[in-house]
Amino acid sequence: MSVAIALGTCVGCGVCIPTCHTHALRPAPGRPELVASRCDDCGACIEVCPTDAIVGSWERR
Repeated sequence: MSVAIALGTCVGCGVCIPTCHTHALRPAPGRPELVASRCDDCGACIEVCPTDAIVGSWERR
């Protein structure tokens, strides 16, 4: 799975940041920044996002 943050939907609440056990999400102006090389595609951030701004695709990276 490949995770991405939808720019138009993310409100920058930061709820996803502490759920990431690999620290692939970090604070940034306006919205969290995703460090793809750290992401292990667990989907925890997708589950907690209140605006469904984090999406996952089952395509290979």
